[in-house]
Amino acid sequence: MNKPAIKHALNVKRADDFAQWYQAVISEAELAEESGVRGCMVIKPWGYGIWERIQKLMDAEIKEAGVENCYFPLFIPLSYFAKEAEHVEGFAKEMAVVTHHRLISDGKGGLTPDPEAKLEEPLVVRPTSETVIGAAMARWVQSWRDLPLMVNQWANVVRWEMRTRMFLRTSEFLWQEGHTAHADEADAMKETLRALEMYRAFAEGPLAMPVIAGPKPENERFPGAVETFSIEAMMQDGKALQAGTSHYLGTTFAQAAGIRYQDKEGQQALAHTTSWGVSTRLIGGVIMTHGDDDGLRVPPQVAPQQIVILPMLRDNDGDEALLAYCEEIRKALASQSAFGERVRVLLDKRPGKATQKRWAWVKRGVPLILEIGGRDAEGGQVSALRRDRLWREDAKPNFVGQAKGDFIASAAAELEAIQNSLYEEARQRRDAQIVRDVRDLDGLKTYFAEGNKYPGWVEMGWSKPTGAALDKVVEQLKALKLTIRNTPLDARKPDGVCPFTGEPAVEKILIARAY
Repeated sequence: MNKPAIKHALNVKRADDFAQWYQAVISEAELAEESGVRGCMVIKPWGYGIWERIQKLMDAEIKEAGVENCYFPLFIPLSYFAKEAEHVEGFAKEMAVVTHHRLISDGKGGLTPDPEAKLEEPLVVRPTSETVIGAAMARWVQSWRDLPLMVNQWANVVRWEMRTRMFLRTSEFLWQEGHTAHADEADAMKETLRALEMYRAFAEGPLAMPVIAGPKPENERFPGAVETFSIEAMMQDGKALQAGTSHYLGTTFAQAAGIRYQDKEGQQALAHTTSWGVSTRLIGGVIMTHGDDDGLRVPPQVAPQQIVILPMLRDNDGDEALLAYCEEIRKALASQSAFGERVRVLLDKRPGKATQKRWAWVKRGVPLILEIGGRDAEGGQVSALRRDRLWREDAKPNFVGQAKGDFIASAAAELEAIQNSLYEEARQRRDAQIVRDVRDLDGLKTYFAEGNKYPGWVEMGWSKPTGAALDKVVEQLKALKLTIRNTPLDARKPDGVCPFTGEPAVEKILIARAY
């Protein structure tokens, strides 16, 4: 006997069109919408609520490491970028530039820049802040006693992208950027790796998103950096998402900005600097890691609301008693703690059918939904639906009836179970899609052939070529629409030869298609 078909909440399935499914989740979960400005989005309350949770949790980690928050200008003089040629080259095609400070009428009912209001020096709308922060550090650092100097800012940045996709690649996005200055390479590298580990732990903890951390190849380094490290997450379509980066910048930016200090021997020395950041791209990662054909599934630690209570209102005299019962449950749940914080619970009193509101919250991905009717109130019961276990075998929503007191007592443990379940599901899927038996270019071509719709990643050894030899490897991979993601820090030593150069392999790399 065939099982009944499930009628999913979205009108497009992941397996049919992953790109369209992704857009459908953003729309149906009410995360963001188009703004009217190409490549810029309006982040709606539920989407911004997830970002606020990311901010709150990560900001605590940043401050715990001794990093202080501050703020730097949105506008950066063009001359600041001109001091660091390699850095500028990496961002030049993406820079938005302000040239005038006033508009006047064009005589046709419109406005045009006033020729008399042309700026003496163009201003770049912040694409990243190494240059402006470097100028500040040059003022703040005078002695070895001023080091290490560690600052962070939560801000927006603008990079004029040619091809945009909400949360993944937008012309304007939100992020945090940490910038630090140190007396020597060892201390700076220690901070670079600390930030990398912070990102790895955050992705695998609050976001329940398994990642692989490691250094990027030479061609993928941040412009001007000595070393770039990343965390790479596998999305459900097998593609890689660079979810965070940490850079050791050496003395390159210190030289350009003049970040010098007097050392203990009284000599002038250049500081060693770092930068590290994550952005609203993490929300795109959460969508593509945990979403299903019914919408988003938000890990409880970053869910704006962890539990939503839906009273089944009837517009009659019984509604008052039902709402009082639901409010009693809300207060009791809000007094509980999960993940070291008070449980976030919402009583949805809006007019409308409970089933319609249920599916709206399902698509948003709230971890636990309670549907409570008059009989539940009379019997001291609740009906609970776990978002990660949405369906029964008979294709009906998997509501579980419980005594009110039992549910309240177990709610925190249930949220933690959902968090763990989402992570484990994603980890198993990722591990099953990392292939380690590909040895040559023909094997890469076969694995990533067009007929293999959603391939994962290939881990293989290589000889770590540089310069022109690396450029040749990059071109070979580019022809297959592939990139090297990073060298896993915990990878085993390779054996055999490099499939690109024929020389002995010295390290393992991950090769994938990527966002």
